[in-house]
Amino acid sequence: MNRFLPLLFLLLLVISCGQRSSQGFISSLTLETQPKTVMGSTNSCNDKLSYIPDERYPDHTPMKWIKVNFHIMHPEAGGNNFDKRSAKVFMNEVLHCANEKLSRNKQMNLPVGNTNPALPIQYRYKIWPRKYIAGDDGIYHHYDDELYYILSKGKVRNNYSRKVFEKYGIQKDTVMNIFVMGIHVDSLKSKTYKPSSNGIALGTWLKVAKWHYNAQDTIIKDGKIKVPKGRWYAQALLNHEVGHNVGLRHTWRGNDGCDDTPNNANCWNEKSGGKCREEWSNNIMDYNSRAGAWSPCQIGTAHYKMSKKKDKLRGLLIKTWCRYDKEKSIHIYDDVVWPGAKDLEGDIIIENGGSLTIQCRVSLPKGARIAVAEKGRLILDGAHLENDCGQKWKGIETWSKGANKGLVIAQNDPVIEHAENSIQMVNKAIP
Repeated sequence: MNRFLPLLFLLLLVISCGQRSSQGFISSLTLETQPKTVMGSTNSCNDKLSYIPDERYPDHTPMKWIKVNFHIMHPEAGGNNFDKRSAKVFMNEVLHCANEKLSRNKQMNLPVGNTNPALPIQYRYKIWPRKYIAGDDGIYHHYDDELYYILSKGKVRNNYSRKVFEKYGIQKDTVMNIFVMGIHVDSLKSKTYKPSSNGIALGTWLKVAKWHYNAQDTIIKDGKIKVPKGRWYAQALLNHEVGHNVGLRHTWRGNDGCDDTPNNANCWNEKSGGKCREEWSNNIMDYNSRAGAWSPCQIGTAHYKMSKKKDKLRGLLIKTWCRYDKEKSIHIYDDVVWPGAKDLEGDIIIENGGSLTIQCRVSLPKGARIAVAEKGRLILDGAHLENDCGQKWKGIETWSKGANKGLVIAQNDPVIEHAENSIQMVNKAIP
């Protein structure tokens, strides 16, 4: 029997050395009375550059999903646009292609020789029918002689008119309504009329024109769209116009608010002649044949707008941050600073050796927690921790092992709301 005692002692030693005694959720934090310039400033929360995804930690910028529906506009006699069968196939394919393009950001052509990174574009589209109506697929057909077409020139131009949205919009405050407009029948009769693909973004909705006209040689086979080479691609116009909806402007005119999108000649491609042979843009907000590049600043601009709680665009997003998903938890191993707001879908785990500084609003889903390992550090530098869904998140948990305990520093008036294990701020006495 005695021969087993050394083995048993060694086993107990290994177990005890590996144990981590959790101290559970904290109930109070000492608020350090330091000036705002010590660790940072809440001004960063209103800087779109603070929302540029960190290429080292792509999971720190969760995917945003924009809800959309489509309205196919016809004259009262019908025709001049997609029928119900082809509309369902084409609109779903356009959405698929647009999302695919968003998933593959390209290196910017301009400025020539630039090394700006092609960062991930963390938003996508999802068609959003009225779920309370059986058979609704999010694609609607309207017959209206006054509103089926779009004109961007002349005395009767209607591209800025809101009438079609006011009359036919569905789920206006929660879904981005996309109106697929036709060509006026009188224009089609004219031999000199040259239709051009265009669109216009109007806040939280948009119009696109001439998709049907440009898809006349499109082949629909086995429920799939096959667009012959050289034809116009609807996804480019969709991504361009939604670019306006998420806060972007044309780059060739200058003063678009982004230093990494230089003025340019707005060349269609390198075959346009002249200076275009050497310098042409592939940016999504220019008019060009290869629109597939978003600059870091443009991506930051989009995420800044989607993070603003009072912005109407935010109402069009699927609230993925309301559902807890353990697989979406973020683990911090390095020294990381979050200067912009975030909507998270899992826990925040600050591992040994990791440090996280939160300077802005962070929403955590119901049941999520922030855990600080015994050699980890959390700095709440003017942070605002909350649940944006009217629910409760668990709170901040610190771990300890021996003499080591997770460190939490609170300064610059952080706010902690909706924590299941409520946390009280205690002001530190000034010497």
